[in-house]
Amino acid sequence: MRYGGDYNPEQWPEEVWHEDVALMCQASVNLVTVGVFSWSRLEPVEGEYDFGWLDRVLDLLAANDIQVNLATPTASPPPWFSLAYPDALTVTADGVRLTHGSRDTYCVSALPYRTAAKRMATALAGRYGEHPALAMWHVHNEYGTWCHCDHVAGAFREWLRRRYGALDVLNEAWTADFWSQRYSDWAQITPPRKTQYLANPAQLLDFRRFLSDEMLACYVEQRDILRPTGVPVTTNFVFGGWVPADHWRWAEEVDLVAIDDYPSGNAEEESAFAADLARSWARGRPWLLMEQAAGVRYTGGRMIPKEPGALARHSMQHIARGSQGVMFFQWRASRGGAEQWHHGMVPHAGPSSRTFQEISALGKTLTELPDHVPGIDAKVAILWDYEAWWALQSPGLPSPDLDYLKPIRQAHRTLWRRGIIPDFAHPSDDISQYETILVPSLYLITSKSAANLTTFVQNGGTLIVSYFTALANEHCQVHLNGHPGALRHLLGISIDEFTPLTEPIPLLANHATPNATPSHAHSPDPNPLLPQDGDPTWNVQLTGMIWSENVRLVGAEAVVTYSSGTPAITRNRYGAGTAWYLSTQLDDDGYAALLTAAGLPVASAPPGVEVIRHRDGTVYAINHTKDAVHGIAPNPLPPGGFAIFNDPCR
Repeated sequence: MRYGGDYNPEQWPEEVWHEDVALMCQASVNLVTVGVFSWSRLEPVEGEYDFGWLDRVLDLLAANDIQVNLATPTASPPPWFSLAYPDALTVTADGVRLTHGSRDTYCVSALPYRTAAKRMATALAGRYGEHPALAMWHVHNEYGTWCHCDHVAGAFREWLRRRYGALDVLNEAWTADFWSQRYSDWAQITPPRKTQYLANPAQLLDFRRFLSDEMLACYVEQRDILRPTGVPVTTNFVFGGWVPADHWRWAEEVDLVAIDDYPSGNAEEESAFAADLARSWARGRPWLLMEQAAGVRYTGGRMIPKEPGALARHSMQHIARGSQGVMFFQWRASRGGAEQWHHGMVPHAGPSSRTFQEISALGKTLTELPDHVPGIDAKVAILWDYEAWWALQSPGLPSPDLDYLKPIRQAHRTLWRRGIIPDFAHPSDDISQYETILVPSLYLITSKSAANLTTFVQNGGTLIVSYFTALANEHCQVHLNGHPGALRHLLGISIDEFTPLTEPIPLLANHATPNATPSHAHSPDPNPLLPQDGDPTWNVQLTGMIWSENVRLVGAEAVVTYSSGTPAITRNRYGAGTAWYLSTQLDDDGYAALLTAAGLPVASAPPGVEVIRHRDGTVYAINHTKDAVHGIAPNPLPPGGFAIFNDPCR
């Protein structure tokens, strides 16, 4: 069980190193990440290395049985690099070339950068490949830097040549005859820089795909230099709408899936979300929580202290889902620099602080955990596709409120609250092992993935599809002849009009009298939703938000309608299974009612208590409430506490 965090000894006098190691031993730390931002120390002049300080650090750690996750420092080139190769600095979409003075100021496609990065990886592998402290290689840090310079333009064209082969094929895929964008020479194509008005959504999507592949190529170049040492190689995945990295593909290229997790809202729900994503990306292979904050939560630009015990609970949420350890950024809070207020395992207040005391207690707990092979048999999956997320960030959509992440998080949150641990799955994955698949706002879908979902339902699965799904193909081109084109027959519906909502619709249950009479049969704004037949499953105050649609039944039945009579939630029997469709955004209670109607169970654990069962009988119980809980573990779960026990009966 790995335990530790990012360690930056180059920021401190050498006498502090010995205090650091003593405190690490006290806290049961057994792995630290070293060197992430140390390029200017390691290579102060181009081609000249200073490894003396790093030798002493690694020797000191090895002497105290602390292993090292040694990083290549390529996320932050040193000042000499920026001065020597100014054309390798990042260029924004506005055409502004950034200057040195922060981190991540490099062009992923610039040959001088790629050459310098490989040279650094080679030097580190040669010097430390057999060091007794070395346990893992950490390439770069949080790949995600955009660039729109001429280096990128050339690499983008070559990527497009490989993808499409001929300009006519690209022009067709990009619908290039719109606004006279048809290309007659590859040299005419540039990255999607700042434009007068709306950019081409297909070009924007392909550029994200290209950046993901280009950054992955940078990683692979360094990985292949380091891999002959026989030590596992990884990089830390960072999460966000700004990150142009498809982690489904990246996960296939790392020896260990490693994630950074910094919840900003409800930390319990968001930690579970991040851990389930990482576990799903890993697809049964090892994964690790590489970074998290120790004593604070970053939200709304503020650093809010975590309440006592939260540090351990949030860490255990990852452990319970299979993480091979718990890591933090960073070991000791920096005294100066841009992130001097980023928290540490040893905060500015020092080892007498509450944070360090909790860090030490968690370290001791991890040494006592039972050894078992993690494995969760999920029966429910949520479809997760980066390309659909990227496409839904395109300009020119019917409403600015359309969002991919919001309904994805709601689906996961609703399952989490009812005690269901889901997998995430790519639309093209083999999904035959699941009983239920949730599809929140999957705007893009290929014909192959649509056929995959159809087969799933035909064979007896339950599919729950939310609005604005399956409207476009992989080139952002609309599936024609009625929405949602690629799934229209499976869902048994056809949609010809959308009505974005400016205000929430007050939805009524059990055929209550609507407050307003619709003025237009195809415009449900502001009409309530009405469940059919007084079904007690829907005995909640349903509220529709953001979006509504004019749904026509073509084989499906209306389970819930708008007060105009237009179907709002439908159900279609298809083969041996059932496909549901939700045409608006519900609040959490309404979405939970939909899952209940579709047959998803509610776990027996009390609200606020997680129970995660593994196939070997190991059970993790985590209490997020302020009350003791009885009947979950062999002993009462203390307030804010957790327990691990074995229940072979499951």
